Amino acid sequence: MWKKSFLMFLFSLSVQKAALDCERMRKTNEFPSPNLNSQMDAVMRGQNVSLSCFNQNKSLRITYFLFRGEKCLSIQNGPMTFNLTISEARDVGPYKCKAQVSNCSKYSREFNFTFVDPVTAPVLNISVVQTKTDSYIMLRCISFNGSLPINYTFFEKNMAISPAISKNVREPAEFNLTKNNTGEGKEYRCEAKNRLPDHAKYSQLVTIPSAGKAMKDNAPRVYGNTPMEDGIYANICKNQAGTEYSQEIHYTTPMFQEVAPRDQETCNDCKTGYVYSELIF
Repeated sequence: MWKKSFLMFLFSLSVQKAALDCERMRKTNEFPSPNLNSQMDAVMRGQNVSLSCFNQNKSLRITYFLFRGEKCLSIQNGPMTFNLTISEARDVGPYKCKAQVSNCSKYSREFNFTFVDPVTAPVLNISVVQTKTDSYIMLRCISFNGSLPINYTFFEKNMAISPAISKNVREPAEFNLTKNNTGEGKEYRCEAKNRLPDHAKYSQLVTIPSAGKAMKDNAPRVYGNTPMEDGIYANICKNQAGTEYSQEIHYTTPMFQEVAPRDQETCNDCKTGYVYSELIF
């Protein structure tokens, strides 16, 4: 009987010592809360990611637990790296990591992923007002798909000429500049980028020669049931009053979509039709 009482006494001392050690580690910050992070928090559906959980104190023997909501996903001794695929709404989180030493445990902050749709190639439209000496240029850029906000940057050749212009609504970003009419033509393009780090898209390159004509550089032609661009159209308005002279030029890229005939069975010799949208300058 006395042996059982003695063992209970030793166990009680052990519990008290562990509690004291845990309290000491809390007060001295010897056992800080673990860190839970990922290289990215903005992801596309189906993307593979990694979550890492670790403690700054490398000398402790720590067991790590990874939770999504209340569900424990993994248990590991030592720093944890957990690989997962973000496919459904539940996969975005919240995630939480627990670090445990003996009976002392601490939790990380919650971590959540965010679904982001990538941007599509933006469309660059240009308006130019030309006088005898100068050209006043307005660049307008918009991507019609992709999660907001979207940052737009304008380029002349390969050099950025604007800061990043952020848009939280689906509307064009605008940038104005003035150029003299001497020298060669100018080449412009724009970039659209949202929170996805490696999915920036660029518009087609637009060249404005000094003669006032716009051309696309190596414009691709796409056939099938997807929209395609065909030519850059210029609308020129000339104003002349006395000795003053100016002309306003609008450059835009219309969208065409190739469509099949409605009745394929009764129209075997029919040619493919096209749908045209009105050009508004």
